[in-house]
Amino acid sequence: TGLVHIKNPHLDTMDEDILYHLDLGTKTHNLPAMFGDIKFVCVGGSPNRMRAFAQFMQQELGLAGDGEELADICAGTDRFAMYRAGPVLSISHGMGIPSISIMLHELIKLLHHAKCRDVTIIRIGTSGGLGIEAGSVVITDTALDSSFRPRFEQVVLGDVVVRNTELDKGLAEELLACSKEIPDVPTLIGHTMCTYDFYEGQGRLDGALCSFSSEKKLEYLSRAYDAGVRNIEMESTAFAALCGLCGLRGE
Repeated sequence: TGLVHIKNPHLDTMDEDILYHLDLGTKTHNLPAMFGDIKFVCVGGSPNRMRAFAQFMQQELGLAGDGEELADICAGTDRFAMYRAGPVLSISHGMGIPSISIMLHELIKLLHHAKCRDVTIIRIGTSGGLGIEAGSVVITDTALDSSFRPRFEQVVLGDVVVRNTELDKGLAEELLACSKEIPDVPTLIGHTMCTYDFYEGQGRLDGALCSFSSEKKLEYLSRAYDAGVRNIEMESTAFAALCGLCGLRGE
């Protein structure tokens, strides 16, 4: 049907659904009128960066205004920022799996309540490249955990629940085809490794703690490269798992 799926039977029994961290709700806002025509959602860590992205999209789409008038739809909270340019929604998600997970739960419910159809969601952001030219764009085919497994593990009521982290292969190929129009930006498809930490978790030697040698670091990164990892960040496994379960084309 192209609709966003909600895998939660409890929502049907609720009189009102409050999207706490977006400062939106089903009783306080007309979500279908506000968001029903959204086709693309782009998410990234920084509020300022996602505002700049929305302004860029406004210019690229030839929409009226210079972008300075774009208002933060979530202005009632300082957790996340949200802007829209035509059919494109631009939202910040903070840093790391817990932060993006909270945002995605509420975003997916928003798209569901707004009756959006055929939505494509793309996370854009900085990452650490592995064995590739600096400035490259990596299009993720599969998100891997820190042990190079294509899975997202979450503890639910004391049990470890394992979810798949493959992303939309067709969308990856479409984006790669688009990249051919931008020859000065090297672009490739590869695996993305998701860590729970920026310092020790990504093999950095300059954190407040470091329990390994530079040799051990290089050996680990070499194993990651051999497993197909081409970049490292801190959100992709949760993003892939949630989008996949809820019927969103994600990359």
